[in-house]
Amino acid sequence: MDSGVNQAPHHDGSDLYVSNSAPKIGGKVTLKVRVPNSYTFDEAYIRLYEDAEPRTYRLEEKGASKTERWFEVKIQITNIHTIYRFVFVGENKYEWLNAKGLFDHDVHSNNDFQIVAIPENPKWINKSVFYQIFPDRFARSGKININPDWAYPREWNELPRGRSKYTGQELYGGDLYGIEDKLDYLTDLGVNGIYLTPIFPSRSNHRYDATTFDEVDPILGGDKAFKSLIHSAKKKKIRILGDLTSNHCGVGHEWIITAKKNKSSKERSFFYLDKSIKWGYVGWFGLESLPKFNYSSKALRKAVYEGKNSIVKKWISPKFGMAGWRIDVGNMTGVQGAENHHVEVMQGIRKAMADVDPDTWLVAENGDFVASDLNGLGWQGAMNYQGFMRPFWNWMNRNPEITGGFQGLPFAMPKIDGEQFFASIQEFNASIPWRSLTASMLILDSHDTARFRTVVLGDRNAHLVAMTMLLTYPGVPSIFAGDEIGLEGSWGEDSRRTINWEGRSGWDLGFYASVKKLIKLRKESPALINGGLRWVAVEKDYLAYLRESKNESVLIFISRTAVKAEIDLSNYGYSVAETLYGETANGDKITIDSHSATQGVWLLT
Repeated sequence: MDSGVNQAPHHDGSDLYVSNSAPKIGGKVTLKVRVPNSYTFDEAYIRLYEDAEPRTYRLEEKGASKTERWFEVKIQITNIHTIYRFVFVGENKYEWLNAKGLFDHDVHSNNDFQIVAIPENPKWINKSVFYQIFPDRFARSGKININPDWAYPREWNELPRGRSKYTGQELYGGDLYGIEDKLDYLTDLGVNGIYLTPIFPSRSNHRYDATTFDEVDPILGGDKAFKSLIHSAKKKKIRILGDLTSNHCGVGHEWIITAKKNKSSKERSFFYLDKSIKWGYVGWFGLESLPKFNYSSKALRKAVYEGKNSIVKKWISPKFGMAGWRIDVGNMTGVQGAENHHVEVMQGIRKAMADVDPDTWLVAENGDFVASDLNGLGWQGAMNYQGFMRPFWNWMNRNPEITGGFQGLPFAMPKIDGEQFFASIQEFNASIPWRSLTASMLILDSHDTARFRTVVLGDRNAHLVAMTMLLTYPGVPSIFAGDEIGLEGSWGEDSRRTINWEGRSGWDLGFYASVKKLIKLRKESPALINGGLRWVAVEKDYLAYLRESKNESVLIFISRTAVKAEIDLSNYGYSVAETLYGETANGDKITIDSHSATQGVWLLT
């Protein structure tokens, strides 16, 4: 039976509850709360801050049905950030509703709902499904034959070798022309965005150690191949997101070479030069290969993001046409010792992008999550490790060989139940504005992690459950190339396997067909594009949640194992109108009796 998470007032940042999520200062916003009839109280108020002073206004009832009542209040926006929560009072009742939930004790403002008075994020973000490509491993055109001195060439269908001197140095020869050749495949799959890991020249296959940011790596086809890919992708309405290391460059970069040779050069200010270090400068994580940037340098800021021809601006300009940037180790950028330029740099990159093209997306690898980075003024979103991937791995945990769950922990990833999973994602969601949640990149895995198919020990049903949640939960789904056909991999380099395009051996075509259906559903459903998030059931082995917009409501059910479950929709005034995917159901009571992990997506009426 459902766990009762629904029997409480609900509010979130979606358009059902917030009349304008991107107002101007001085503007007015109507806020709504839906309250089940079973929840009784005498009065309700909003508590918010105006110029940091607390203010309280009463909510008025504005509508009712057989199952619920609607209350609302109109507020004026005084500051860039408006933080607010609601309180319900009555005889023996004193309960606060904030973004984390309902509490019968005093709460602080850290988990309040948030509205940010700046222009809204680009609308295309919420309608996108991205596909992450590691360029060396996706497809090769045969047009390029360059063998750099650092590389160990590999045959296309060979597996990457284990942890050794070859790690990061094996070159399979994938290129941008190869990606262009497969755009029809991506269009058929249904994705409308490509996230490319770095494409700048370097001395590795991953290219996070750039030797220049001024051109595309010739091994990938250079600027010519990139422009051709952008042009062809645009015709197919596919956007391309770049990957930038704002925190560091590679040891072969012209900047660090000049800095070490010429004491009077401006490049000398770009780094933390230190004679006590063997190689003479601070490297990211102490690595010689990745010199860390020093953003106290105004010249560096100009080169990276402020200048007219800066890296950030150049590649999103009309000449090249990237749709935005994914920032590598974003939470570490600008932080070193006693110096902390992080907020200035983060907001500077955001401003630079807005100056060139406000219709671009800025998403960061905020790996060890810092909530203030997503307050609306810096990164528009994060790669959602903390609020989605990590807790989902822990809930689905099948593979004791995978340690740490990409959490930087020196022990096996924990095993948690549904309530712990729910609590984990609430911690993330409650600390940021709704707009930052919906602009964050949802991932099941990436080029840095094990493949999800391996996390669940090859269980296709469990993988399909994961894909169902990925494509129905708030945020921007991103599928690592090959996941849609069931590729495996036990760790970062092992997961960077090539796709066998000729023989198609190992392709899970049934799984591919299911993923294709779910992508189509995600792109076409108004509720999945713009809907809120309301939890219906949170149990040990299964979860159910509603995505509701002004013109559509959808219910999603997922289980991690065989379950018997019942969902009673009569409490919500809903019944199933149509099964959109998975388990079939009708009426206002859904019964699940499965022999394995399973899922269902239903349109409600």
